[in-house]
Amino acid sequence: MKKISVVIPCYNEEENVTPISEAVIGIFRDSLPSYDYELLFIDNDSRDQTREKIRALCAQNKKIKAIFNAKNFGQFNSPYYGLLKTTGDASILMAADFQDPPEMISQFVKAWEEGYKIAVGIKTNSMENKFMYWLRGRYYKWIKKLSNVDQIENFTGFGLYDRDFVNVLRDLDDPTPFLRGIVAELGYRRKEIPYTQPKRRAGKTSNNFYSLYDAAMLSVTSYTKVGLRIATFIGVITMVVSLIFAVYYLIMKLLYWNWFQAGQAPLLIGMLFIGSVIIFFIGMMGEYVLTINQRVMKRPLVVEEERLNFENTEADRKEN
Repeated sequence: MKKISVVIPCYNEEENVTPISEAVIGIFRDSLPSYDYELLFIDNDSRDQTREKIRALCAQNKKIKAIFNAKNFGQFNSPYYGLLKTTGDASILMAADFQDPPEMISQFVKAWEEGYKIAVGIKTNSMENKFMYWLRGRYYKWIKKLSNVDQIENFTGFGLYDRDFVNVLRDLDDPTPFLRGIVAELGYRRKEIPYTQPKRRAGKTSNNFYSLYDAAMLSVTSYTKVGLRIATFIGVITMVVSLIFAVYYLIMKLLYWNWFQAGQAPLLIGMLFIGSVIIFFIGMMGEYVLTINQRVMKRPLVVEEERLNFENTEADRKEN
């Protein structure tokens, strides 16, 4: 019997973990009875009752597993680490808040049985805030245009990944993984399945400006050269423009020494403009350096505090 692993990352999802587990188990019971399953919750140091709820679920059903992180390791590392710890013939990554519809599990498995190593959900519409959906759409298009890799628009990571691809992820040894980019760059032939993203079932999203900015910068620094190239081009352009103005002012001063007053305004404006450009691109280059630094340090993706319902836990930890 083939086994499907379902990975559900959590952070302060006390109102959602029990309903999402019931929904996923119901899908396998009613629509996929010929498949075995494991349900893996990976909790990113929740501050509410999420862990207590997961403990109760694990006690009731040994097919439900849990990894409790020692601290919050961010929105990318935790889901990626959960995928690496699956044991199924295929693994599905989905959110706990029902914005990734559980009923799509059947469609993913069907595509997998048709021969696709990867089946992903593509948001064609959303019931979330219209402005945020529009803004995300512009972001995906912008990254796709700038990236060296053909990025997948409106893809959040929600999808099914064959064990062969999960093994590829294990071999990458990337301390700052960006799954959306990795799927586009290294993924097998995939099937893209459209869906409308529903509203969050309960609770409050943990995404904020900083987390969205972090996601954008990780995708830019990992898959584009545009920041550094723009810095070079603008640096050359501003240098040429500055040189032209300098020569112009020198000639005018030599020709009309007594009455041509250069004044301080052009000098001040030029200094402020060039200074702001320099500061902006120092920050941009800093983002690239930060990404390089994180990869060079080879920090672990996640430090575990506790596992539930894992067999051979110590041996598994040594292998990974």
